Amino acid sequence: MKRFGMVIKASNPDALTLGSEIAEWVVARKGEVYADEALSGMIRSVKFVQPEKLPESIDIMIVLGGDGTMLHATRLLDGKKIPILGVNMGSLGFLTAITIKEVFPLLERIAKEDIIIEERMILSVAVIRHGETISTHKVLNDAVIKGENARLIRLETRINKEYMNTYRADGLIIATPTGSTAYSLSANGPILYPTIHSIIVSPICPFNLTNRPVVIPDWMSVDVTVSPDQSNIELILDGQVDVSLRSGDLVKIKRAEASAYLIKYEGKSYFDILRERLMWEVKPVRN
Repeated sequence: MKRFGMVIKASNPDALTLGSEIAEWVVARKGEVYADEALSGMIRSVKFVQPEKLPESIDIMIVLGGDGTMLHATRLLDGKKIPILGVNMGSLGFLTAITIKEVFPLLERIAKEDIIIEERMILSVAVIRHGETISTHKVLNDAVIKGENARLIRLETRINKEYMNTYRADGLIIATPTGSTAYSLSANGPILYPTIHSIIVSPICPFNLTNRPVVIPDWMSVDVTVSPDQSNIELILDGQVDVSLRSGDLVKIKRAEASAYLIKYEGKSYFDILRERLMWEVKPVRN
């Protein structure tokens, strides 16, 4: 049996109950389950491991929660090629697409190494100040640059080092196809099939209404410079990590060499998930 990592939205009692059931199921089959100190203290069958050592200790990651929990787990794996089983324990989730009733049939298939894995591209984000890289990050959904106050900001944007536009907007979203159903969707960005190799550049409430979302191939890079005399600007990574930006800072975004690997439930398509989450018409029209 394999070694499993586990990340749970601990404030959800149902997630903790399911996590305990999964851990007992794995241990009964001579497997092991690892988690951080807090979770290992809540579930008897789970072993403690330092978060930085988690990727080297496991073969499969189990995530019980919503998309925020999934993004946190992906960041813990730091681009390591470890399949993730995301179980939806909330009301909305595009990443945690597996339902509770599908969990144990999938675990049986994992034990037999009979699973479908879908690769999702990740973005590499670097913040450069005065020619020096001050921080680097990986994101599965998006990198968002926006002002802390409700005012327009100016962001000079280049694609593959070619000048594109200086956006006057509330902010700018650079998203993966996976992130096309997150913040970018609220900014009127397109929905992309998650395995398409593309990057979305979506302005947030632009001053010029002709500034529309743009989709570029994944081999291109996006360079965004905070224009002079701008202050109180933030870079927000997957909605969970904030980096303060200064006037003149350069944010360089490109496809990362690493990817995320999500376990799919056979028979459930991406369009099934879209219909469920976006409440589209469920029944097809028959002639």
